[in-house]
Amino acid sequence: MITYLRDEDISFDEYHEFLKRTDLGSQYPKERFKERLTKSLKNRSIGITARNRDGLLVGIAFALTDFAYFLFLTDLGVDRSYVKKGIGTELMKRIQTESGGEDDITVVTISNEEAYNFYKKSKLKNHECLFWKCCKQWTEHTVK
Repeated sequence: MITYLRDEDISFDEYHEFLKRTDLGSQYPKERFKERLTKSLKNRSIGITARNRDGLLVGIAFALTDFAYFLFLTDLGVDRSYVKKGIGTELMKRIQTESGGEDDITVVTISNEEAYNFYKKSKLKNHECLFWKCCKQWTEHTVK
Protein backbone atom coordinates (compact mmCIF):
# COMPACT_ATOMS: atom_id res chain seq x y z
CA MET A 1 0.00 0.00 0.00
CA ILE A 2 1.35 3.42 -1.03
CA THR A 3 0.10 6.72 0.38
CA TYR A 4 0.45 9.92 -1.68
CA LEU A 5 0.61 13.35 -0.03
CA ARG A 6 0.70 16.85 -1.47
CA ASP A 7 3.16 19.51 -0.27
CA GLU A 8 4.55 17.47 2.61
CA ASP A 9 7.53 19.08 4.34
CA ILE A 10 10.62 16.93 3.99
CA SER A 11 13.89 17.49 5.83
CA PHE A 12 17.23 17.54 4.09
CA ASP A 13 18.25 14.39 5.98
CA GLU A 14 15.20 12.38 4.88
CA TYR A 15 15.56 13.52 1.28
CA HIS A 16 19.29 12.83 1.30
CA GLU A 17 18.63 9.25 2.47
CA PHE A 18 15.96 8.86 -0.22
CA LEU A 19 18.39 10.05 -2.92
CA LYS A 20 20.81 7.29 -1.96
CA ARG A 21 18.09 4.75 -2.83
CA THR A 22 17.31 6.28 -6.26
CA ASP A 23 19.01 7.23 -9.52
CA LEU A 24 17.88 10.83 -8.95
CA GLY A 25 20.89 11.80 -6.85
CA SER A 26 23.18 12.15 -9.86
CA GLN A 27 21.29 15.24 -11.03
CA TYR A 28 22.56 17.52 -8.27
CA PRO A 29 25.89 19.34 -8.42
CA LYS A 30 28.45 18.77 -5.70
CA GLU A 31 28.93 22.44 -4.77
CA ARG A 32 27.11 23.55 -1.59
CA PHE A 33 24.94 20.44 -1.88
CA LYS A 34 23.20 20.63 1.51
CA GLU A 35 22.59 24.38 1.35
CA ARG A 36 21.18 24.30 -2.18
CA LEU A 37 19.07 21.18 -1.69
CA THR A 38 17.58 22.57 1.54
CA LYS A 39 16.62 25.73 -0.37
CA SER A 40 15.13 23.66 -3.16
CA LEU A 41 12.99 21.62 -0.75
CA LYS A 42 11.65 24.83 0.79
CA ASN A 43 10.91 26.74 -2.42
CA ARG A 44 9.24 24.29 -4.79
CA SER A 45 5.78 25.29 -6.05
CA ILE A 46 4.30 21.84 -5.61
CA GLY A 47 5.36 18.45 -4.36
CA ILE A 48 3.83 15.00 -4.22
CA THR A 49 5.37 12.31 -2.02
CA ALA A 50 4.80 8.56 -1.90
CA ARG A 51 5.26 6.59 1.29
CA ASN A 52 5.00 2.89 2.00
CA ARG A 53 2.88 1.51 4.85
CA ASP A 54 5.81 1.98 7.26
CA GLY A 55 6.08 5.68 6.36
CA LEU A 56 9.30 5.30 4.36
CA LEU A 57 9.65 7.85 1.56
CA VAL A 58 9.62 5.76 -1.64
CA GLY A 59 8.81 8.35 -4.31
CA ILE A 60 8.72 12.08 -4.99
CA ALA A 61 7.66 14.52 -7.66
CA PHE A 62 8.65 18.17 -7.18
CA ALA A 63 7.96 20.98 -9.61
CA LEU A 64 7.77 24.68 -10.28
CA THR A 65 4.51 25.79 -11.87
CA ASP A 66 2.33 28.78 -12.67
CA PHE A 67 -0.79 26.60 -12.15
CA ALA A 68 -2.09 27.84 -15.51
CA TYR A 69 0.17 26.78 -18.39
CA PHE A 70 3.47 25.20 -17.41
CA LEU A 71 4.92 22.75 -14.94
CA PHE A 72 8.69 22.31 -14.80
CA LEU A 73 9.27 18.95 -13.18
CA THR A 74 12.47 19.43 -11.17
CA ASP A 75 12.54 16.03 -9.46
CA LEU A 76 10.80 12.74 -10.09
CA GLY A 77 12.27 9.71 -8.39
CA VAL A 78 11.35 6.32 -7.02
CA ASP A 79 13.25 4.14 -4.56
CA ARG A 80 15.02 1.41 -6.58
CA SER A 81 13.16 -1.25 -4.55
CA TYR A 82 9.83 0.17 -5.75
CA VAL A 83 10.60 0.80 -9.44
CA LYS A 84 8.15 -0.67 -11.99
CA LYS A 85 5.26 -0.71 -9.50
CA GLY A 86 3.43 2.29 -11.00
CA ILE A 87 4.60 4.83 -8.43
CA GLY A 88 6.40 7.08 -10.94
CA THR A 89 3.40 7.03 -13.26
CA GLU A 90 1.05 7.88 -10.39
CA LEU A 91 3.33 10.70 -9.20
CA MET A 92 3.44 12.16 -12.71
CA LYS A 93 -0.34 11.97 -13.02
CA ARG A 94 -0.97 13.52 -9.60
CA ILE A 95 1.47 16.41 -9.95
CA GLN A 96 0.02 17.37 -13.33
CA THR A 97 -3.54 17.12 -12.01
CA GLU A 98 -2.75 19.11 -8.85
CA SER A 99 -1.06 21.88 -10.85
CA GLY A 100 -3.95 22.43 -13.26
CA GLY A 101 -4.72 19.28 -15.18
CA GLU A 102 -3.80 17.59 -18.42
CA ASP A 103 -5.95 19.96 -20.52
CA ASP A 104 -4.08 23.09 -19.36
CA ILE A 105 -0.63 22.15 -18.05
CA THR A 106 2.36 21.47 -20.29
CA VAL A 107 5.01 19.39 -18.51
CA VAL A 108 8.70 20.13 -19.10
CA THR A 109 11.70 18.40 -17.53
CA ILE A 110 15.36 17.62 -18.02
CA SER A 111 16.10 13.92 -17.76
CA ASN A 112 19.06 11.67 -17.21
CA GLU A 113 19.40 8.83 -19.70
CA GLU A 114 18.13 6.22 -17.25
CA ALA A 115 14.69 7.89 -17.23
CA TYR A 116 14.23 8.39 -21.01
CA ASN A 117 11.99 5.36 -21.43
CA PHE A 118 9.82 6.37 -18.48
CA TYR A 119 9.22 9.83 -19.93
CA LYS A 120 8.53 8.42 -23.39
CA LYS A 121 5.99 6.03 -21.82
CA SER A 122 4.48 9.04 -20.04
CA LYS A 123 4.01 10.66 -23.48
CA LEU A 124 6.60 13.42 -23.00
CA LYS A 125 8.46 14.27 -26.17
CA ASN A 126 12.21 14.73 -26.44
CA HIS A 127 12.55 17.93 -28.44
CA GLU A 128 15.51 20.02 -29.49
CA CYS A 129 13.79 23.37 -28.90
CA LEU A 130 14.35 23.13 -25.15
CA PHE A 131 17.12 25.56 -24.20
CA TRP A 132 18.99 25.57 -20.95
CA LYS A 133 22.19 26.88 -19.43
CA CYS A 134 23.90 25.05 -16.63
CA CYS A 135 25.00 27.09 -13.61
CA LYS A 136 28.71 27.76 -13.14
CA GLN A 137 29.02 25.67 -10.00
CA TRP A 138 28.14 22.22 -11.28
CA THR A 139 30.45 19.32 -10.60
CA GLU A 140 28.76 16.00 -11.25
CA HIS A 141 28.64 13.53 -8.38
CA THR A 142 26.53 10.70 -7.03
CA VAL A 143 24.79 11.09 -3.68
CA LYS A 144 26.17 8.58 -1.21
